[in-house]
Amino acid sequence: MKGIHFVVDEDGRRNSVVIDLRKHADLWEDFYDSLIAKMREDEPRDTLSSVKARLRRAGKIRG
Repeated sequence: MKGIHFVVDEDGRRNSVVIDLRKHADLWEDFYDSLIAKMREDEPRDTLSSVKARLRRAGKIRG
C-alpha cells in the first residue's frame, strides 16, 4: 500500500510502521481512537445522570 512502510528487524520481522499522514490521516485517526478506547476500557464509568448533576453543581449547565 502506498504511503505505508514497515520497518523490520535484523531477522526480517516487522516491528514498526511509518504512515504518510498526508495520504492516510483518516486511517491514523481510526487507529489512534481505537488505541485510546482500548487503553481506557477499564476506567470507571459515570452514569449520564451523575455527569449532568456534577455539571449542574459546577454551574456549567442548567436544568
